[in-house]
Amino acid sequence: MPLFLDIINIVLPVFSVIVLGWLLRRWGLIDASFLKQTNRLVYYVCLPLLLFYKIGTADFFTNFNGRLILGSIAAVAITFVASYFYAVLRKYPDNARGVFSQGSFRGNIAYMGLAISLNAYGETGLTKAGILMGFLVPFLNLFAILALLWPHHGTGEQRGTSFWFRQIALNPLILASFLGILWSFLALPVPLVFERSLNIATGMALPLALLALGGGFSLEKLHGDLIRAALSSSIKTIWMPVLTAILLISMGVRGTDLGIGVLVAGTPAATATYIMADQLGGDAELAGAIVMLSTLLSAATYTVALLILRSQGL
Repeated sequence: MPLFLDIINIVLPVFSVIVLGWLLRRWGLIDASFLKQTNRLVYYVCLPLLLFYKIGTADFFTNFNGRLILGSIAAVAITFVASYFYAVLRKYPDNARGVFSQGSFRGNIAYMGLAISLNAYGETGLTKAGILMGFLVPFLNLFAILALLWPHHGTGEQRGTSFWFRQIALNPLILASFLGILWSFLALPVPLVFERSLNIATGMALPLALLALGGGFSLEKLHGDLIRAALSSSIKTIWMPVLTAILLISMGVRGTDLGIGVLVAGTPAATATYIMADQLGGDAELAGAIVMLSTLLSAATYTVALLILRSQGL
């Protein structure tokens, strides 16, 4: 019972804030305009500041684990290839193949992964998850672009490819993570006034992110092929963390690093999958359903994953 209560105290606060965002939207206290501006604020300001602050002020050599990064990237690559060719073998429509695959490997690390890692492993977990995200997000974006554009040869995808490659190069989360990594690696000091300002400003990042996630949650998005959506959601929240755990253990990753790798791998599908599907000719209804189902499913899969991790002393 104490172990189960420990898990509930990790998972429930995160999903409680998500539910609060959903309730605030239903009660009319926040609207679509507020959510749009909040998402922009979180994505371009709050989370980049949080990542730079937590990574830049940490001991790089204590928190960096190359095997964790390589194993996590390998798990993403394997899932990308396996899910895409599964969709091909099942003869999914062109506009559904990439969406199914993207929903199977691209997780909401920034909003969910960081929050769960913080609750499970404290500031150390947040820092390690932030470093991992900095290296992982470019590959997630690249594979997502490939998955969505592969089925549409010769239909104007060159413009889309150029646009999304610029998105990778100029992604504020990637830039902030790598700036923090460089700052930490060089052991540069952070002036006290700047550090205290960051401490105040970054305190709003994760709460706002979770509120925005909940505010954008809508069961009305559960349209399209729900069987495909459920399968993709299961791959993302069950297959991915299991595969990641197997790869990381085989590579000798243990302790908190192993736990972080599993929790980051188990994040539900990113809300950006819906946006990318809509802009690159994918099945937007299927993408929306995958985001909703995987988010609901992750409450249960995170509980199970943490029970297993805690039972192993992680």
